[in-house]
Amino acid sequence: MHDGPLHGKPGSGDAPEGGSRDSVSRPPRLWLTLIASSLCIFVVQLDFLALNLALPRMASDLGTTTTDLQWVISGYMLALAATLIPGGRLGDIFGRRRMLLVGLVVFALCSLGVGLASTPSSIIVLRIAQGVGAGVLFPLAVAVITDAYPPDRTMRAIGNAYGIGALALALGPVFGGAVTELLSWRVVLLVNVPTCAVTIAMVALGVRESRDTTVPHSVDVPGLLLVILGIATVTLTVDRQQAWPPAVSAGVSAAGVLFLVGFVLRERVARWPLVSLDLFRNMPFVIITLMSTVANIAFVVAMYGVTIYLQQATGRSPLDSGMIFLAASVAAGVAAPLSGRLGERFDVPRTMAVMTVLGAVGLFLVSLGGDLWFYLPGLALTGFGYGMGWTMGSSGTQAVVPVERVGQASGVELAIVIGVAGICVAAAASLIEVRTTADGLATAIEDVLRWIAIGSAVAAAALGLLATRVVPSKRAHGSLG
Repeated sequence: MHDGPLHGKPGSGDAPEGGSRDSVSRPPRLWLTLIASSLCIFVVQLDFLALNLALPRMASDLGTTTTDLQWVISGYMLALAATLIPGGRLGDIFGRRRMLLVGLVVFALCSLGVGLASTPSSIIVLRIAQGVGAGVLFPLAVAVITDAYPPDRTMRAIGNAYGIGALALALGPVFGGAVTELLSWRVVLLVNVPTCAVTIAMVALGVRESRDTTVPHSVDVPGLLLVILGIATVTLTVDRQQAWPPAVSAGVSAAGVLFLVGFVLRERVARWPLVSLDLFRNMPFVIITLMSTVANIAFVVAMYGVTIYLQQATGRSPLDSGMIFLAASVAAGVAAPLSGRLGERFDVPRTMAVMTVLGAVGLFLVSLGGDLWFYLPGLALTGFGYGMGWTMGSSGTQAVVPVERVGQASGVELAIVIGVAGICVAAAASLIEVRTTADGLATAIEDVLRWIAIGSAVAAAALGLLATRVVPSKRAHGSLG
């Protein structure tokens, strides 16, 4: 187990032992790096949240159902999750700035394609490709901050990046709802093109090149294929379990598990593994990642359920739904920059546990329905608690790994956090569909949200207790974990 922060990262520009960046790299322009990173996070989050509100209208225009078209959301998250590990590691190997630019170009081109596409199948395929671009962007947006900032400022800088990026949390629902209602859901996608162009310029100007100089320019291709196939197959099974015969679902699911087992076995023997498995012997990293996963599952399922509830169960328009959803998204946006500051002062796992329980209280209130005077405070608590819980995971894990492996660590943490949430969205959609037949849509969504609230609170409390036993406290040990 690694005790305490393992940053060997100096503030003067000298690489740590083994080297984390190219020796010819220019000194970082910290404010430009922060803006560039924030914009990368912004474009990914704006796209997801805005399109989430546009989903019912998109389904209507394309002649399909919202439940069937939810693969536009879960498929995107699947691709993003499957690409996070290789995306972060490719940045470590080939250059984080270079791969960040590649991810932005892919994201922009696929956004253009989705905005012009005319069939559900083509939209889903392009959304999966767009998720690949996002999977490169997300971990490297965090890693370039860790490379540029001195250790004592890293957590706050990452929190600030999420805070600026979290403007998308506030703007996304209203933007998606308003544009969908007044113009077209296609504009929600097309706006990514100029936004990505600005972001590309900021990365080119503000981010210095950095990489892990302790490894060669080689990629564990078998490991790469195994992890992508494993995550994709498992998620596909969850999404299609109602459409496939039980034997087919069981067989495909078993294949996915075998792919993931094969990935682990491959990484144990690979000379230059995609993921160094000793990362999972770092108990602060493991605990923080698990807690962030719990918070993000609850947050993402809540967003999906509330979106469908507001528009299809209560009959509100996309714009009205977006305005109501501001209570959750603005609260999550406020929580993001605070997460870095709280992480500097308090033990990360214990703070995450408290915040996740707070989010669970809010979601339980939401699950009870009722008028807006009751519903809106519940949404605000949901966004603040869960938002704080999952954003703190990114800065917390970066603080407990060696600086030369920040891309890999960010990719692994985000792959678990986002990938498991993607699977849970697909599972929640299927469960809501099944329960709707017997209980009606409103009751089905309320029941699912209630069990998510209870489950997340129990899981957070259990992980918090585990952290007190296996993770040194910050006061006693000087650790962030």
